Amino acid sequence: MSARAVIGRAFGPPESFALEAFDPGSPGEGQVRVAIRATGVSYVDVLTAMGHYQFKPPLPFIPGSEAAGVVEGVGPGVTHLVPGDRVFCGGLGGLFAEANLFDAANMAKVPDVMGFEQAAVFAVNYQTAYYALADRGRAKPGETLLVLGAAGGTGYAAIQVGRHLGLHVIASASSAEKQAAALAGGAHAVVTTGAQDWRDQVMAANHGKPIDLVFDPVGGEASEPAFRNLGYDGRHLVIGFTAGIAALRMNLPLLKSASLVGVQMRDHALRRPEEAAAMRRKVMQLAGEGAFSPAIAERYPLEDYATAMNAAFSGKPAGRVVLVMG
Repeated sequence: MSARAVIGRAFGPPESFALEAFDPGSPGEGQVRVAIRATGVSYVDVLTAMGHYQFKPPLPFIPGSEAAGVVEGVGPGVTHLVPGDRVFCGGLGGLFAEANLFDAANMAKVPDVMGFEQAAVFAVNYQTAYYALADRGRAKPGETLLVLGAAGGTGYAAIQVGRHLGLHVIASASSAEKQAAALAGGAHAVVTTGAQDWRDQVMAANHGKPIDLVFDPVGGEASEPAFRNLGYDGRHLVIGFTAGIAALRMNLPLLKSASLVGVQMRDHALRRPEEAAAMRRKVMQLAGEGAFSPAIAERYPLEDYATAMNAAFSGKPAGRVVLVMG
């Protein structure tokens, strides 16, 4: 069965990749072959394709880390999936394609309430947000959460996960469009990223009190002012650095009795696999109940992969970018 994939023979900008014929073959032991229907395009996907991410995949390389599709065939030993099942697909590459092979063991079915496009941008963002807030952040109902980069994939997920966990959610976003998206996603209040009175806006949004949790996928110049808004036993969750790696004066955690907390889901899965698997099941259960719904800002056909990658890398869309297969 012929298919196509976006393939890079070397790391480089999106324009250096090419759409080529690609046949992943038949599924082997423990594998399934999936006809991919939609693929998420993230900042990290593009960073990886450019060769600038902390993980460098082997070449040639097909970008992408999350998608959704339909099982076309199952290999020996696969019992929980059958052809026709709608499934989440994930991996360290291999998703900017019309079909590919996946290990069946970690695959889950897409809930009936979720379409392919939403499913394609669900798992990574929402599992990250849930792990960050419920596990690393020790979030308790009634606490206040400040979300940086609130219209981005993980930021938007953090808004909805925060609401589910009973938090008062303040979303920081740079434009009126992104703030409207954050409010539609469930934020209780919004503040304007980059405003001179930003810290005062955050304080006002929390009725004059310091905040308990910062969800920070941004870094750069946003991190220190956010940390300064924390109160006693505040937790600043470090998710990523789309604006560059931030620096924090070490006296600040001491003065505030506050914590800087790293969040790396891949490390959690490797070091505490049973915990990580239970958390994934919980997030998928909530998805099936309709608790979460990702925001999709822009859709592109596979042929427009370079435009989609540049859009995702720019950080401008108020929501996720998706490649939709014909």
